Amino acid sequence: MHISDFTAMLEAVAPHALAMEYDNVGLLIAPDHDEIKKVLVALDLTARVAEEAVTGGYDLVLTHHPIFWDPIKSISPNDPETAAAYKLIQGGVGHFAAHTNLDACSGGVNDVLADLLSLEDVRPLPPENLGRIGTLKAPIPFSELCRLCETVLHTKGRFVGDPSRTVGTVAVIGGAGGGDIEAVAEAGCDAFVTGEMKHSQALLAEHLGVACCVMGHYETEYPVLKPLISRLQNAKNDVQYDLTHTGCAPLYSL
Repeated sequence: MHISDFTAMLEAVAPHALAMEYDNVGLLIAPDHDEIKKVLVALDLTARVAEEAVTGGYDLVLTHHPIFWDPIKSISPNDPETAAAYKLIQGGVGHFAAHTNLDACSGGVNDVLADLLSLEDVRPLPPENLGRIGTLKAPIPFSELCRLCETVLHTKGRFVGDPSRTVGTVAVIGGAGGGDIEAVAEAGCDAFVTGEMKHSQALLAEHLGVACCVMGHYETEYPVLKPLISRLQNAKNDVQYDLTHTGCAPLYSL
């Protein structure tokens, strides 16, 4: 597949127009060749993932998080901000990022998260429409929602709210969604599942009466990767898409 065809395919899946203004998405590092045959898929472009891509003979790394956020003044293998980029450029491998556009698009991060929780009547969470709102099949104690989140996301969470209260309308935002707690409350949700939340945001959630499951940034976004691979593979089966073996959550519990 030509790199321009790959870019067009990703635009159809996660349109650039859905990305937030601050975001940096698209082809961030061009490969040194135009034909794409092997793509490595990961949440983050770390030095380990870059090494995996180079040694594995991949043409491109597709990630959720972009490698570049702020302007880069120099690229060095010893700088943690640019070490992965240095490896890719040295190996002729490209990097494509689909971030908040993949959060917001149909079948993206938050649709997958809502599906894992078996939410019904799923719709965008205003005003930014990155997150999703849905209803549980039947109202349940908040403690039961907590256990469900831990089961489907294969992790341990932290929680805000009375475990015995009944919840039915749930908002989901994968990753760092704590800043949207007021939007969640205004939308009439009684529970919120997200990846990260600051102390002050947890206090606000408690004050607003929104029960929260805080399940980890990586853990709430990682589930989109396999469905994304299947979607791309079905669209163009002349390209091999592989899920990284070296990418992993930087935070973990013992």
